[in-house]
Amino acid sequence: MSGHSKWANIKHKKAAADNKRGRIFSKLAKEIMVVARHGGGDPAANIALRTLIQKARGFNMPADNIDRAIKKGTGELEGAALEEMIYEGYASGGVAVIVEALSDNRNRTAADVRHAFTKHNASFSGQGSVARSFQRKGLILVKADAVEEEKLMELVLEAGAEDMNREGDEYEIVAEPSVFMDVVDVLNAAEVPIENSEVTLLPDTYMEITDAGQAAALMRFVEALEDLDDVQNVYTNLDISDAAMAAIGEG
Repeated sequence: MSGHSKWANIKHKKAAADNKRGRIFSKLAKEIMVVARHGGGDPAANIALRTLIQKARGFNMPADNIDRAIKKGTGELEGAALEEMIYEGYASGGVAVIVEALSDNRNRTAADVRHAFTKHNASFSGQGSVARSFQRKGLILVKADAVEEEKLMELVLEAGAEDMNREGDEYEIVAEPSVFMDVVDVLNAAEVPIENSEVTLLPDTYMEITDAGQAAALMRFVEALEDLDDVQNVYTNLDISDAAMAAIGEG
């Protein structure tokens, strides 16, 4: 798990603090629409929808926006027909990259993603060649000073989590997607504040980057992908060393 929360926190805090909130809401709405279309609009019966609603609330997405997205997905309101697309490849240093997109125009999305890859000296790979090195897991981050470690471990393991580790000033809790919301519910019931929670793709191994210049370039590549309107999620096995991260911060 080394390095994941470091990168995840950068993304989460950046997204929560900058002026892209409207874009975040738009991306979440599209994802909610697709999940509601496939599994129905009842969060109690659609665990993927319930997970997304939790994520949307974490970004303070208004309840009306969530409800409208669900209704578009179930057909109660008119909504665009969205297609799911996945792109896989490698960035400089052999860093693995997976891009998930939702779009009403496959050609536009493919061109935008291809441009970002080309501009940042990344290359595409065959379908599944990168994904086989990642696993879909629920990931929950809790500030280490918010709860005693023994109490937290007892709560999450009883709820079905498979692992818990200390990473810097946070605890990382990993669970299978099927029990992810059970763990979240237990923490909420125990009034344990959650820093971030999502179902994500975690790599089997991480690629550590120690050079600050290369790390900064990789971060720019990921941000360029995330800034594309049709891109929902970007996953990598990037692990930036503490020294490189400090150098980037100073720069």
